[in-house]
Amino acid sequence: MTSIRVIQIQVVHSDRDALGSLITELVEERLIACGQVVGPISSTFFWEGSVQRAEEWLALLKTSKGVVDDLVARLAEVHSYDVPEILVTEITGGYTPYLDWVVEQTTRR
Repeated sequence: MTSIRVIQIQVVHSDRDALGSLITELVEERLIACGQVVGPISSTFFWEGSVQRAEEWLALLKTSKGVVDDLVARLAEVHSYDVPEILVTEITGGYTPYLDWVVEQTTRR
């Protein structure tokens, strides 16, 4: 069985430009290899005693297992939400050259 090396993190934000800027910073910091922004999406959730609806943008961030804890901490630190959606998914397979590239790009030097 192949060990997990690549992680995808899902995070949403109400501000597309802020999310795009954050992705650029994370690539420059080598915390992610790349990120895509999808949306807008329509979110419905229970918050502060009532059902809320919001237009949000979804970011899919690719990183390596070795930096995932630092990335989650950084996202939680800079996000404007009190409780941001930050979900971690282990990638169990894929195109090996791409997976190798993600690991290479997120290896701190």
